Amino acid sequence: QLQASGGGLVQAGDSLRLSCAASGRTFSTYIMGWFRQAPGKEREFVAAISRIGRITYYSDPVKGRFAISRDNVKNTVYLEMNSLKAEDTAVYYCAASDRLGTAVRVEGNDYDYWGQGTQVTVSS
Repeated sequence: QLQASGGGLVQAGDSLRLSCAASGRTFSTYIMGWFRQAPGKEREFVAAISRIGRITYYSDPVKGRFAISRDNVKNTVYLEMNSLKAEDTAVYYCAASDRLGTAVRVEGNDYDYWGQGTQVTVSS
């Protein structure tokens, strides 16, 4: 199971860190990702990190502002969000993929487990 937390209401330019805690003993075997869905829009990929954290990948809208990391001892993945913009407002979901073949995955359909989501609202 995945439990996301850390969302909230912030102002444009602020920072926020999301956390996603996973239960189970095999956390390090999963590619982890963050996705978001804004009202009236489709879910979109935000960031992904490889199993041991050496490789990360970001969508263009967040590249340079967001940072994904993981702690395989704490079974937690993080999303550090800086210089937040109003367009970052969305429900953010963490997800886990146990698919083999690539270090990271960007398609939601490649993820097998999803957290419940945490709301991030950025006021301009």
